Amino acid sequence: MKVKNVITLLDEFAPLSYSEDFDNTGLLVGDENAKVSGILVTLDTLETIVDEAIDKKCNLIVSFHPIIFSGLKKITGSDYVQRVVKKAIKNDINIFAVHTALDNAWNGVNAMICEKLGLKNRSVLIPQKNTIKKLVTFVPIKNAEELRESLFKAGAGSIGNYDNCSFSIEGKGSFRGNENSNPVLGNRGELHFEDEIQIGVTFGKHLQNKILQALFENHPYEEVAYEITTLENENQHIGMGMMGEFEGGMDEIKFLKYLKDAMQTDCVRHSKMLQKKIKKVAVLGGSGSFAIEAAKRAGADAFVSADFKYHDFFKAENTILFADIGHYESEQFTKELLHSFLKKKITNFAPSLSAGKVLVSQINTNPISYL
Repeated sequence: MKVKNVITLLDEFAPLSYSEDFDNTGLLVGDENAKVSGILVTLDTLETIVDEAIDKKCNLIVSFHPIIFSGLKKITGSDYVQRVVKKAIKNDINIFAVHTALDNAWNGVNAMICEKLGLKNRSVLIPQKNTIKKLVTFVPIKNAEELRESLFKAGAGSIGNYDNCSFSIEGKGSFRGNENSNPVLGNRGELHFEDEIQIGVTFGKHLQNKILQALFENHPYEEVAYEITTLENENQHIGMGMMGEFEGGMDEIKFLKYLKDAMQTDCVRHSKMLQKKIKKVAVLGGSGSFAIEAAKRAGADAFVSADFKYHDFFKAENTILFADIGHYESEQFTKELLHSFLKKKITNFAPSLSAGKVLVSQINTNPISYL
């Protein structure tokens, strides 16, 4: 099994195409063609993590946070980022980061928080835009069913975590070739047109290459006429943050104590309590102040996130309870999430790696301590 095979598996879970524009995800250090000896899953990639990977004979580190975020102009070892990169290269350690691709995934970081809190009826807090595409093509009637099935097998018609089938056939028996379609090359080399129908399917943008491959391999024309457009619809299964509900309401102080225990944090900074029941909860792993207004618009009784600044707490305006549980604490279970996925997938893909070679880092990388 090679590094690129692991990347392909991770892209099924959290497609890199859904990473935020500001982010730096993917293979940051290494060679995608390197053979994998072992995988170490971590939240952050520090020198101690690289040492742990070396000690455990893991040459691939799958990290949530990217160690290289902005550009490196030199690698002399003068800061912790350069030292990590330098040591990784020297010891042939590959580093892959998933970050906001997993933040935006339906079963990603925020789903894990909801799971730990026992929140039901989940929905994306800030759906991502421009992620749904539509393919339209014309095909001879007799080939339509075969092409349709091949497009479905490639992922067309399935948006998010459920089958949201969008398949259409139009103009059956009423369309003949024109400047937008190509004639079929007959057995004797002559060109002729057949009755055609229009097929339209929607798909997530990360599937575009697979959809086009299926189209070209299963369409009878030598030159396929098709159009791909980006829909304005928001993707309800891709995006930042999540909303969820408790089955019953909970007193604020009870909620905060429950939150502290469930998220295993030593400190919860919160806004003024409003003497109201907490039922609808918005969550967002990592720095979440940018989502404050979205949580309020969604009608959340509480918003759980991290890295709120002093003035952010004023924005509660006596309408919502803010709970800052800490950056590390909000994302700490990401290791568990990634490890569980990889362990299951790689057991089927490469059994030789499954016996103790997909490991979770035992090092706590939280840079913040509490007195």
